[in-house]
Amino acid sequence: MGQRIAKTSGTPGKTRALNVFQIGASHYFLDLPGYGYARAGKEQRAGFRRLLRYALERERLRGVVWLLDIRHPPSVDDRAMQDALVEGETHVLAALTKGDKLSTAQRRARERELRDELGLPEDQVIATSAKTGEGIAELREAIEGLVRGAA
Repeated sequence: MGQRIAKTSGTPGKTRALNVFQIGASHYFLDLPGYGYARAGKEQRAGFRRLLRYALERERLRGVVWLLDIRHPPSVDDRAMQDALVEGETHVLAALTKGDKLSTAQRRARERELRDELGLPEDQVIATSAKTGEGIAELREAIEGLVRGAA
């Protein structure tokens, strides 16, 4: 977003609620709980799924920025998310995180593999690194395209 708006933790799965951030005068960025590492009981995970369905059914939803670790194949939870996004006909930007952990050749190969596995076009998959800043400008530009209504 060009600014630090969300609190982050060194431990994945800490987000337990839907966090809403106002961006500009009329746009909002929704941060939902992570599903892969959320250390939660069955009842709480069911609550997360209801929250996700609610967010995906929003009439004014422009799209989803889906964070995936570039180093790992899609998990069972990733596949469930993919099914929910396809079912809702949601526009997706897959931000492949931790790109700095791989060499350039490995990163390009993993990006292609994940794009093929997820069935997403090239312009909807962006390798990023919060550490080096790689891909952040491209991701920001893609998000701005969503906000403007370009798909």
